[in-house]
Amino acid sequence: MTRALRIRGLLALAALALSLYAALTVPVHLGLDLRGGTQIVLETRPTATADADSDATDRTLEVLRGRIDALGVAEPTLARSGDNRIVVELPGVQDPAKAADVLGRTAQLTFHHVVGTATSADDTAKPLPKRPRQEVLADESGRLLRLEASSLTGKGVKEAAARFDQRSAAGWQVAVDFEGSGRDGWARLTGQAACHPAGDPSRRVAIVLDNKIISSPQVDPSVGCGSGISGGTTQITGSFTAGEAKELALLINGGALPVPVETVEQRTVGPTLGAQAITASVWAAAAGTTLTALFIIVIYRLMGALATMALACYGLVSYAALAALGATLTLPGLAGFVLAIGMAVDANVLVFERAREEYASRNRPSPRSSLTAGFRGAFSAIADSNVTTLIAAGLLFFLASGPVRGFGVTLGIGVLASMFSALVITRALAEYAASRRWLRRRPRLTGIAHTGAVRDRLTRTNPHLMRSPRRWLAASATVLVLAASGIAVRGLDFGIEFTGGRLIEYTTATPVDPDRARTVLADAGFPRAVVQTSGDTRLTVRTDQLTNAQAATVTQTIGTLAGDADKLRDEAIGPSLGKELRQGALIALAVALGAQLLYLAARFRWLFGTSAVAALAHDVVILTGIFAWLGKPIDGVFLAALLTVIGYSVNDSVVVFDRIRDLSRRDPKAPFAAVANRALLQTLPRTINTGMGAAFILTALAVLGGDSLTDFALALLIGLAVGTYSSMFTATPLAIELHKRT
Repeated sequence: MTRALRIRGLLALAALALSLYAALTVPVHLGLDLRGGTQIVLETRPTATADADSDATDRTLEVLRGRIDALGVAEPTLARSGDNRIVVELPGVQDPAKAADVLGRTAQLTFHHVVGTATSADDTAKPLPKRPRQEVLADESGRLLRLEASSLTGKGVKEAAARFDQRSAAGWQVAVDFEGSGRDGWARLTGQAACHPAGDPSRRVAIVLDNKIISSPQVDPSVGCGSGISGGTTQITGSFTAGEAKELALLINGGALPVPVETVEQRTVGPTLGAQAITASVWAAAAGTTLTALFIIVIYRLMGALATMALACYGLVSYAALAALGATLTLPGLAGFVLAIGMAVDANVLVFERAREEYASRNRPSPRSSLTAGFRGAFSAIADSNVTTLIAAGLLFFLASGPVRGFGVTLGIGVLASMFSALVITRALAEYAASRRWLRRRPRLTGIAHTGAVRDRLTRTNPHLMRSPRRWLAASATVLVLAASGIAVRGLDFGIEFTGGRLIEYTTATPVDPDRARTVLADAGFPRAVVQTSGDTRLTVRTDQLTNAQAATVTQTIGTLAGDADKLRDEAIGPSLGKELRQGALIALAVALGAQLLYLAARFRWLFGTSAVAALAHDVVILTGIFAWLGKPIDGVFLAALLTVIGYSVNDSVVVFDRIRDLSRRDPKAPFAAVANRALLQTLPRTINTGMGAAFILTALAVLGGDSLTDFALALLIGLAVGTYSSMFTATPLAIELHKRT
């Protein structure tokens, strides 16, 4: 056993031991789309007296944390996003309206002296000289009261508690204790009101929360003029229910937000949908991985079996890395986790096909020496193809949000884990097995001691695929025009993430006709509602912006129509955030293409980089056009699929261009078109085998992954087919044509 093999073996064992420990001891944090709950994105707004800067957002975050702790939500998560946004995750909370109301309330508590009544909201009655300005608000019964400016704010409150008074008819009330200057302020305010006779409106004190009078009691007749109520305590009454009293006490204790906040995004996922998503994803992963493992075992025999063992190790390493880094596993993230298996398969296929070439050339007569040469020869292609996918994953992390960002994280972790699996674990297992004496006597068991059916057929026929590159380019242009016409004719159905609005998904007791549902919703006041069904009992309603009260009306309408309807998820996106996400998607797409161009130009030549990026743009337009023809939504999940297709598609181009570069170095005088044709034929077995491995996984996701992943897997399947074609018959012919001109 060589020293290098020992080192790789020790590295593999150490990584697996650490991964096993992390997997058993560190739990993975599940996203709300898997465990159920509510996510709310709040945006701070500036006022005339305060800027919505980073400091104000930090103070707002602390106030919100106090409110959520008082709500008693298990394992809440609060985090800043940028300078003026706060992301709040509330596991298990299925009433987003209540949560958003509690979190979004500014909770500015003030105490005022009532100076009289008013006949209208504009009747402020010119204030007397040397007296504070006045304002008019309605009390609990609707009567308009004129109030002096606040002389006491919530900053003087020590504590508030909801209590039930059994000795009086007041019922639930909120007891408020003052401290410091608050005690003196309360005594001064009540002493001022006590100077007016009993029954006079001016003997009242108004308690105002967010510019609304919540209680305006008369000062007791026993309180003397000027002396006021001592002891620093009072009770707020107002026919409160238990919930209202507790919520008021919570807001008072939490304090006022330094700046107002607005809900710009809201997502609620029911626990049933989350459990179904996990089950469906697990089945899809199991089925896809099993089919892929059987395929590579059939193709590569013992080496395929060892690669399958390495894939199992990949799963352990990537899961442990996800847990150790504290990353959140989302539903698209699960898909990224499974998809990275395809990257690991690709790396193994690259190595094994290169080893087959080395063995067939008779320069490497033993399986072990062929494997060593195969790993060495495939390294640059593996590195380049994985880096391009990491670029896509990084863009998703920095430019996307929510579950799509989670997909970027898990895809990035999966790609790194797959490289480790292929280059360290697979290599250690394969080289150890290839060095066994019994295997050296039976080289065909290795799976690399023969060229394979595809390569044998190509060797016999030796087709000149690049004889007429312009014909391939014309065919690509035709497909491009047909797909792009879908965008022009049918338009793009942007999801609410990019347009703003509200999407509510239900499971109904009985099947519901979507046309009937549209008619009923139009009669209820929602004529622009878009209704779609999935299966027999899944129904989705998409509308413009709705208040929580309007959303409740939609739910009631659907429930009446269907007999019963359970809400599976509820998503609301503000118009400003929708515009921002739409612009971010375009930026992400442009940056992805630009980053691929720069990387490929640096690693190869501008000619190759330009050809590959042109092929990527071709893939993007075709995939988008097909989705337009199919009427599928263009949303954040589609963006994740699109950027993944960009990273995945460029892999094929990288492999072909890497082989062109290698062959050109060996024979610099050979015609470029002939070199490109040879490179295409030599890499075709790898392209077919990798594509088949990825197709098994994506088909399993599309069929078994549930409704939430169907469109995602469909986009990737289309992208896989289009990308495989374009790398061979768009990027390569274009490189030949550009080479003629340069």
